[in-house]
Amino acid sequence: QVQLVESGGGLVQPGGSLRLSCAASGSIFSIYAMGWYRQAPGKQRELVAAITSGGVTNYANSVKGRFTISRDNAKTMVYLQMNSLKPEDTAVYYCNRHPPRPNYWGQGTQVTVSS
Repeated sequence: QVQLVESGGGLVQPGGSLRLSCAASGSIFSIYAMGWYRQAPGKQRELVAAITSGGVTNYANSVKGRFTISRDNAKTMVYLQMNSLKPEDTAVYYCNRHPPRPNYWGQGTQVTVSS
C-alpha cells in the first residue's frame, strides 16, 4: 500500500513557476513508475508527466519544455517543476503511480495561474 500527499500549489501569475512535491509512503516506492496528473474544472483528469523507476521521463505535449518531473527514491519523493506557467495549466494536480491506481488518489494540490 502506498499513500501519497501532494503539496506546493498556489496562485501564480502567467509566466511564473511552481514546484510541486509528492511525499510517498511505502518501502517499495523505488520500483514504481510515478506520474503527475491534473484535472481542470469540467475536464477529465489527464497525465502531465511520468517517470520510471530508472528516471526515464515522458510528458504531455502541452507541457513539454516547460515542466520537469524528477524523483528522489531515497526520500520517496516525486517533484514537478513547472515553469512558464499558463492560465490553461490551472487545475488540481495529483501524483499517483503510472499507470494510476484508483485507491492511491490523494487530495491533490491546487494550481491557479492568473493575473
